[in-house]
Amino acid sequence: MSDLSGLLAGRDESAVRSLLVDLPAEEFVELATATSDDAVRRLTEDPAVRRGTVVALLTRMPEFADPDRLGDITGLVDFALRLRGGSLETYRLRFGDGRVELVDGPGVLSGTPDVVVRLSPLRLLRLVTGQADAALLLLGGRLSVDGDALLALAVGGVFRVPGTDGPAVDPAALDPVDVARAIAKVRTDHLREVMAGGFRPVVLGEIFRRMPQYVDPERARGLSATIAFRVGGRADGGHDRYLVRLVDGTCEVVEEGDGQSDGQGDGQGDGQGDGAAHRDATLMLSGVDFLRLATGHLNPVLGVLKGSLKVKGDRTKALAFSSALDLPVAS
Repeated sequence: MSDLSGLLAGRDESAVRSLLVDLPAEEFVELATATSDDAVRRLTEDPAVRRGTVVALLTRMPEFADPDRLGDITGLVDFALRLRGGSLETYRLRFGDGRVELVDGPGVLSGTPDVVVRLSPLRLLRLVTGQADAALLLLGGRLSVDGDALLALAVGGVFRVPGTDGPAVDPAALDPVDVARAIAKVRTDHLREVMAGGFRPVVLGEIFRRMPQYVDPERARGLSATIAFRVGGRADGGHDRYLVRLVDGTCEVVEEGDGQSDGQGDGQGDGQGDGAAHRDATLMLSGVDFLRLATGHLNPVLGVLKGSLKVKGDRTKALAFSSALDLPVAS
């Protein structure tokens, strides 16, 4: 049997569930990996195959989970599967004490979970079997979250490939090239929603953590520049502040905390007479535009001309700083 199609096609729900529950976990993953996306979509259009597969997959979730990460998760999580025609089929899991159990579904469930994760049956299969990254699915619009985004991210990072040690993917370890590829054709309103939600600190923190890796030693040679970033677009109307110091190729990033509503001026933004750390320039932009800037989808010069990127202070230093960075781009 080379893939799931040969094993499951045409069977009733009970038969599908029994086959997949008894299948060794490693073989389950091998078959899932060997099954093309189109084949999975065709399979899951059959309600009996879909429900049998999803129930078996979620029932066996502890076998696909990293025990240490599973022990850190507590809460009720709904997986709402997007079906053809726009309807949803929901399954509820309870996480706690290092365990996870399927407590309800499929159907339209009553009560309020801690988080609802909406995705297709295909993406659920790829996620649980360690073939997909929850963070990239979220950024790329293939997964949406209502409720506790950090809980959803923790659940997305719990999976491992059976027979291996540690998680298959770490959603918090965002590879900038993968992010650039994921957001290349994503609608602005989706990115705006993501960058106003609970996933925002992870995105900002990871991009700024990796910023020293973007410095081109040749272009940065002899350059001394201290650039502040004021990133807006938070749900509360405020902004996050980071300070990046670049001295002769050495880069240091400092998180300066948050600020109040963008409508109240720059406050500490220019460091003139307010006790703030010195900065040569402050770059002011939304969370969406920062994400695009940091992944090569927004040219800084065009951003200034269009007004999506504002520069306060020494524009020459800001441009030199930008030129010293070799930002990731989607291949």
